[in-house]
Amino acid sequence: MPFFNDFQLKGTHQLTRRLVMKFYIQTLGCKVNAVESDSISALLIEEGYTLTDKPEKADVILLNSCTVTASGDKRMFHALKKLRHSAPDAVIVLTGCYVQAFPEDASHIPDADIVTGTKNRSQIPLLLQEYFQNPHKISAVGSYISGDAFEILPQGTDSAHTRAFLKIQDGCNRFCTYCIIPYARGRCRSRPLESIQKQAQQLRKEGFQEIVLCGINLACWGQENHMTLADAVQAVQGAQFPRVRLGSLEPDGLTESVLERLAGILELCPQFHISVQSGCDKTLKAMHRHYTTAEYLTLLQNLRKYFPDCAITTDIMTGFPDETESDFSQTLEFVKECRFSQMHIFRYSQRAGTPACDYPNQVPESVKKERADRLKIIADDMQADFLKNCIGKKYPILFERERGNGFHMGHAPNYALVRVPIQEHDEDWRNTIRMVKVTEIRENQLFGIVEDVS
Repeated sequence: MPFFNDFQLKGTHQLTRRLVMKFYIQTLGCKVNAVESDSISALLIEEGYTLTDKPEKADVILLNSCTVTASGDKRMFHALKKLRHSAPDAVIVLTGCYVQAFPEDASHIPDADIVTGTKNRSQIPLLLQEYFQNPHKISAVGSYISGDAFEILPQGTDSAHTRAFLKIQDGCNRFCTYCIIPYARGRCRSRPLESIQKQAQQLRKEGFQEIVLCGINLACWGQENHMTLADAVQAVQGAQFPRVRLGSLEPDGLTESVLERLAGILELCPQFHISVQSGCDKTLKAMHRHYTTAEYLTLLQNLRKYFPDCAITTDIMTGFPDETESDFSQTLEFVKECRFSQMHIFRYSQRAGTPACDYPNQVPESVKKERADRLKIIADDMQADFLKNCIGKKYPILFERERGNGFHMGHAPNYALVRVPIQEHDEDWRNTIRMVKVTEIRENQLFGIVEDVS
């Protein structure tokens, strides 16, 4: 139990007697943030805290922040005020990327009692202990330096899910001109191979059918030790997951030799989310991306060579500074050539602390939106083509949800969501894999029938 296990905060954080300390955690941002929040929860549970899903019941509230965009910062401040209103007597811990990127600003936020960044998350229980012993504003933001090791935290999992997320990489060395993340995450760091193997085996024992490897710049895993992402995926093979999936990827690091090795891992799901950001070489250079459109197309050709019929999704940005109509027209033609199965389209947002924030020729918001709308028309057509290509094919579907309005619902290895009608005497299919033949599309949704229930 925590050292203060006989106390409760009251009023101005003075201690009164209570048996158990409850905590609530809220996550903003990406999947890596969500994984880290699960780990922070596991840390606190190990120390005797109890998780609650109601902030007003919590003695301690943690907000795991995101700072990819300025609008993300606004959401964080709004969430912080709402949490303080819900629990005026709770100790609030603000952690995550915003704090790491802007430690001085974070230290002056009145609603946060403890601020700590993305480094040394394992110290959060000790920071709470320090606070309860002597209530005072605590700012504990460690600086990243070259050679930092990957921080291994307890694996937090949610039994309501059928896929487990394993963070194996952190940090980024790329310094794209629009991106604050290298300042919020430090340099690339890789989880040791032995730790990946051990944790994957534990997750398999817990009954998960699929494992998703994730990181901030996942494709850079192992570069400090002259290894590649293929080594990490092969390490997971020994845990005997039916399915292994990769999280979001950057293009660099995915050489043909790496893809060839990955293709030999039959459990690997043929679905790849690979950011492109622009289809114009001038814009890519201004963004400080590390590839050309020709190199990106070669990567897609190699992917389809080694993973026929794979699903390739991407992120793409409209309205980067000095993006002209001619530049954007090149992007329109480029994405058609790429044949993505899905695109995440977003408008460029000026981010304080990044070079692009001060670039001349900022594009008006109305133009950014108009270009995003034009891209969406193409994206919708490509997604429809992808779904049509699934008709008549058989896929092993991992069923995840039983709340699909009369349908069992699950994902194929290519991450297509498939619905199968629930029959009168069907049991719960959650966390089972069944072979399904896709029979039709209705309103951009795939439907199928079970071919083999064994």
